[in-house]
Amino acid sequence: MKYDQIDSKLFIKNRKNFMAQMKPKGVAVFNSNDIFPIGADSTMPFQQARDIFYLTGADQEETILVLFPDAPNKDHREMLFVRETNDHIAVWEGEKLTKEKAFEVSGIKSVYWLTEFDKIFYEVMTQAERVYFNTNEHYRQSVETETREDRFIKTTKEKFPAHTWERSNPILQRLRAVKDKIEIDLIQTACNITEKGLRRILNFVKPGVWEYEIEAEFMHEFLRNRSRGFAYTPIIGSGNNANVLHYIVNNQQCKKGDLLLLDVGAEYANYASDMTRTIPVSGKFSKRQREVYNAVKRVKDDATKMLVPGNYWKEFHEEVGKLMTKELLDLKLIDKADVKNEDPNWPAYKKYFMHGTSHHMGLDTHDYGILWEKMTENMVFTVEPGIYIPQEGFGVRLEDDVVIQKKGEPFNLMRNIPIEAEEIEEIMNK
Repeated sequence: MKYDQIDSKLFIKNRKNFMAQMKPKGVAVFNSNDIFPIGADSTMPFQQARDIFYLTGADQEETILVLFPDAPNKDHREMLFVRETNDHIAVWEGEKLTKEKAFEVSGIKSVYWLTEFDKIFYEVMTQAERVYFNTNEHYRQSVETETREDRFIKTTKEKFPAHTWERSNPILQRLRAVKDKIEIDLIQTACNITEKGLRRILNFVKPGVWEYEIEAEFMHEFLRNRSRGFAYTPIIGSGNNANVLHYIVNNQQCKKGDLLLLDVGAEYANYASDMTRTIPVSGKFSKRQREVYNAVKRVKDDATKMLVPGNYWKEFHEEVGKLMTKELLDLKLIDKADVKNEDPNWPAYKKYFMHGTSHHMGLDTHDYGILWEKMTENMVFTVEPGIYIPQEGFGVRLEDDVVIQKKGEPFNLMRNIPIEAEEIEEIMNK
């Protein structure tokens, strides 16, 4: 790992909070991700399953967490199973978690080699009545690959058909949505690295550069600041490419007079940042570009103020739609007749602003959070309105990451990242 080790008190607290919501005589199991193959002997770079990381800090493959708060044997109430390391593995693959290091990282005293799992788990299951399986129930998930969790669930149901099955995900959805101070500090670090990347870009972009060159400049800055790289596939869209919401090929040349939409974010210690800025390739906005840009920024600023405890995500988006409708009327992109005759299921503003304004953010870019429950203090949301005008050859989106506060406006984790049109032009023309 490139990042500084995280204080284990975060993971100790997370496990305590999870176990407090388990039913009596329940055992919960969490598996690491697989290392996914590409072909021949090639594999994807390993990324840890976020749930087991959230509960242990163990950033390594072939790892299993078992939580059994009612275990008769106190050594079995929290157990971490890791792959046994040796000198051969150290030479070929580098350092792996020893039992001592696993305890230091996670705060779990009972650390076993993975080869001991079947025997100990059988003993635990003779004492437990129900098993909490960890399934992915995120509202945007679309997973086709069978995971270690999937295989574990399948084999456990075959071996222990008389047990009751429970779901860990509803508990984790609520816990992970509300961030600890340590987590907020980690997200802030990711945002700070993203800021460094953008400032590098503002001094680099000019007519004639290619989108992939800009991607490379971001990656350079991210890696040199102890990030693994992008928290998600970067969107670097110049001109009309900005009107493709998930434009990721990044293979076109930036032209004089174009706007350049940059939807990028660094990760740090598995925590994401998520930023969007739109900048003028030539270093100066045209009159029309600035009008649209400032309209988007007004919506973003006003939308941010509505991210307060007690509000609901659905109603929040409806209010943002009203803000956007006013701006689009002023820009003469829609008229009063369009609004009067709009389809309630697809309002007039959706022609130019067709996506949502906010999503939870944290260990995942689109993080856990139950959207039909009230917003609460220390949730982290993005705010990302946009206006997309293919007929005029440009689109504008602006996005910050904010923390909901107990009182007052959210705290902007991207407060230091340039966003005012004048500041962007000033930096680009130095």
